[in-house]
Amino acid sequence: MNTQKDNKPFGLTVGTLTVMNIAAVVSLRGLPSEAEYGLGSIFYYLFAAVVFLIPVSMISAELAASFPKKGGVYRWVGEAYGSRLGFLAIWLQWIQNTIWFPTVLTFSAVSIAYIEANPSAAEVPLANNKIYVAIVCLVIYWGATLINLKGLSASAKISKYGGMIGTIIPAAILTVFGIIWLVEGRPLQLDTNINTLFPDLSNLNNLVLASSIFLFFAGMEMSAVHVTEIDNPQKNYPKAILSAALIAVCIFIFGTLSIGFVLPAKEINLTQGLLVAFDRYLVGYHLEFLTPVIAIMLVIGVLAGVSTWIGGPSKGLLTVGHHGLLPPFLQKTNKNGVQANILLVQGYIVTVLIFLFTFMTSVQAVYQILSQLTVILYLTMYILLFLSGMKLRKERPNIPRPFKVPGGHMGIYVLGILGCCGALLAFVLSFLPPAQIKVGSTTIWYSILFIGYFVFVGIPLIIYHFRKPSWINEKSDDSLEPFSWEEKKTCLLYTSPSPRDPKTS
Repeated sequence: MNTQKDNKPFGLTVGTLTVMNIAAVVSLRGLPSEAEYGLGSIFYYLFAAVVFLIPVSMISAELAASFPKKGGVYRWVGEAYGSRLGFLAIWLQWIQNTIWFPTVLTFSAVSIAYIEANPSAAEVPLANNKIYVAIVCLVIYWGATLINLKGLSASAKISKYGGMIGTIIPAAILTVFGIIWLVEGRPLQLDTNINTLFPDLSNLNNLVLASSIFLFFAGMEMSAVHVTEIDNPQKNYPKAILSAALIAVCIFIFGTLSIGFVLPAKEINLTQGLLVAFDRYLVGYHLEFLTPVIAIMLVIGVLAGVSTWIGGPSKGLLTVGHHGLLPPFLQKTNKNGVQANILLVQGYIVTVLIFLFTFMTSVQAVYQILSQLTVILYLTMYILLFLSGMKLRKERPNIPRPFKVPGGHMGIYVLGILGCCGALLAFVLSFLPPAQIKVGSTTIWYSILFIGYFVFVGIPLIIYHFRKPSWINEKSDDSLEPFSWEEKKTCLLYTSPSPRDPKTS
């Protein structure tokens, strides 16, 4: 017997959605960059959570609930500002992810170097070898791409178990080590003066690494599509978001401080810092034989993340492409139904970016410049998201909204303006070279960031300008429904009287 209850879609619990949100945003690779700020990192984490994480989570949840049709940020921004900016938004979501790959692959290469390293070594020379890092990055990335091209359906399990092994467990271990170290009263390399909780904000260059915290909290909009799958979303979704935000902030804060406890700020290496910190703890507790184990776990986490993210955003781009916004070449799929040509183009871009290792002063410099390019591209998409949320609430107040940002119109405007201001601040800061890293020629630094930004923003606008009706793939099973404003235009077209109708004379 089928009852209404039996037919109800599988519902997510607050706990399940909380875990999904944590998995979407938490990564350990960036902790060393914030450990240089000591106790001041707490201020930055809390600031980014308030002005970015919560606005992104709440506004994207309302947009997902209000416009549940396929398309994600393409539909949300497109409903507010048209398909041109909608296409720009989803393109930025894809391209920033593409640029992010070399940074996370660098972390993986460094972790692999530590597998066979001397447990008592403060640094591993191989991890600073640019040729080694570039080769490992290319091998891992193209290997993961080949796996995705085969259309394997195990990505969900890889993500789940790989994330558990490579992120959650190491984060717990690092935090436990830090707490024990602190309780035992061992020497701390971190300045524990309470005055350092409020960092010096007068030097903008010192804030550059802190602006990358916004990227730590990016990705929460991915889970917003599940807002209608949770019971009583108006009450339970904020609970899940706030719980996930609190746990994520705690992981980041305690993980960062745990690194600062054993590593002086001047000795923190952005790519090796996490491994060196683990090594200090393991040596301190006579567990140095576990260093290779930790390194392997971190590599597994990276591999799982890369394998999962290679196919995800590019699949969304393919769906939009079928809507007539990508040339047929980029819409082609292989026999497994995988977006082969998009993945190949993505791979070529990643390869070019990896070769930047040859021109920059150090692996750290390349790691940071690609991280900052990722930040400014991703933040552009988020600014469009914030503006869309506010505009659609104002112009379409009567559409059904299973979830609304609390506080009525004032609530979404406060969060939207707060998010825009925070994103703009981080956007501007991310163009500056950080004072803590030797970047070599500042001319090359600025050239890469400015040229990279305008090229990657300009490409989708050029593609959109030259789009053709023949690009629409009407045979696709993954086609998008029209925007509501497109449906309204179609309705007016068929209901408006003909100019020759006597009624109009």
